[in-house]
Amino acid sequence: MTMPTEDPLLDLDVPQPALLFDLDGTLVDSVYQHVTAWQEALAEVGIPLSVWRIHRRIGMSGGLFLHALQRETGVHLDDERLERVKQAHAEAYLRRADTVVPLPGARELLHHLYGRKVPFAIATSGARLTAQTAIDMFDLADDVPVVTRDLVERAKPDPHLFLAAAHLLGVRPQHCFVVGDSVWDLLAAQRAGALGIGLLSGGYGREELERAGAYRVYADPEEMLSRLEEVGVRP
Repeated sequence: MTMPTEDPLLDLDVPQPALLFDLDGTLVDSVYQHVTAWQEALAEVGIPLSVWRIHRRIGMSGGLFLHALQRETGVHLDDERLERVKQAHAEAYLRRADTVVPLPGARELLHHLYGRKVPFAIATSGARLTAQTAIDMFDLADDVPVVTRDLVERAKPDPHLFLAAAHLLGVRPQHCFVVGDSVWDLLAAQRAGALGIGLLSGGYGREELERAGAYRVYADPEEMLSRLEEVGVRP
């Protein structure tokens, strides 16, 4: 039997994977600042809510969060009060912003990827107003794309943030890994056609993240950095 001398499959140009990072709970330890900011904002319009109920919605679009909240509590918020709550949340979060720090290994992970010329971007459901102080902690190069809620029509669990980030990198979504800490990140990743990587640093459990589509789950960015070969980033 004569074996072919050339295998056309060996000539396929498969790009190295790109990484699309969520921000809150994934790169910075800010989930509980957002939770308490939402709790304070909701209390201002007469809606007392336990922090655990708020936490389950962190990572999704603020508009969807407030819609779900109205359904669950039976309290209707008109457009004016909805805007008041969103603004109050932003103000309450910014008052806590100086307590937010990078998660272990986050800075080192991003700078390692940049040094190895691995394409990556940040895509967050937060508005630029609240996200900027966290983004500034990493001293990212100007050519690292950052997509915030202000730039897309819909946020998570819709895929728009990750699709926009992949577009800015010039990479097809199916060649991307989405790194996030919430089920909303991973649902959005699936809808974008990307593989999902879960981090436990936002408070969701391993099984929850795996059920939402995480193909790998790490404790935090530090552990992910130590095992990058599992997501196709070669040493």
